[in-house]
Amino acid sequence: MEEGFALWANPSSPHAEGRKAREMLEDARARLKASLGWEGEAIFTSGASEAAALALGHAKAGARLVSAVEHDAILQAAPEAERLPVRSDGALDMEILAEAVQRERPLVAVQQINSETGSRQDIAAIAKIVQAAGGLLLVDCAQGAGKFAVPPCDMAIVSAHKFGGPVGVGALLVRDYAMLKPSGGHERGYRRGTENLPGVLGMAAALEVCGHPYLAPEVLAPLDALAHECRQLGGTWLADRLSNPTPLINAIAMPAMSGSAQLMRFDMAGIAVSQGSACSSGTMKRSHVLAAMQVEPDVADRTIRVSTGWNTSRSEVTRFCEVWLNMARVAA
Repeated sequence: MEEGFALWANPSSPHAEGRKAREMLEDARARLKASLGWEGEAIFTSGASEAAALALGHAKAGARLVSAVEHDAILQAAPEAERLPVRSDGALDMEILAEAVQRERPLVAVQQINSETGSRQDIAAIAKIVQAAGGLLLVDCAQGAGKFAVPPCDMAIVSAHKFGGPVGVGALLVRDYAMLKPSGGHERGYRRGTENLPGVLGMAAALEVCGHPYLAPEVLAPLDALAHECRQLGGTWLADRLSNPTPLINAIAMPAMSGSAQLMRFDMAGIAVSQGSACSSGTMKRSHVLAAMQVEPDVADRTIRVSTGWNTSRSEVTRFCEVWLNMARVAA
């Protein structure tokens, strides 16, 4: 990013500084695609929300279909889209999907990993159904990119800060530009606004240093013991209900204490957790994700979202577990 700030110029300008910026931008594009194993195109955006709006607003497709547990950014970008239900285990209902795609070239949007529960969709199976019907598949990889492989799809959403990169930059991966209607003068005519060169360079660099696994298993090990204690105390460890949970995000319902009360107590203890996704947790509304999964309202109201990042340490996870147990025992 320092290099980008030091040498910044508009990559679309024809002068020497602009040509140098363009060279750096295209090098970062190639590095990003190589790190993600993406053989198509990449359009730089201001983040996942803009990438979602670009895909859902400009894809050359018919009806928009979105799963009922999508991030608010997806739902707001396609307010008229048909909602596809999920089962109680968080997985998309494949039978209903197969029926819904039987229309002219639909665009289907699903998350790779749910931002509230950590539920992982079977994207390969979804892709087969969508593409067999002649549709397009958009996958929200904001929670998965840099941590898991980008799944088979026509378009994918990437957000830099989710894998340790800078805030305010992301990308829409597109198998072929022909899938989109041009919408602006930059990014080969598919995006309005000058590219964020320092942010793009930071995003490419962050992807290149993402490890496999993203977090060592021993960092998350204390959560296994907490899950056992949670069940013993009468709480709900939502991963127990999921068909394919991931370890980096957990939804946990504490017995006898509301989620909002937990948030205040954790905050006073210096621990940051949330209810629902971070973009909507300030609204204090019941999670649409948990409602779509038919989670009991009382359990949903007592559920918090706990996520870990590239720099989370085992001691931090251990302290969270200790604070959670102390709160739960007092509440019980």
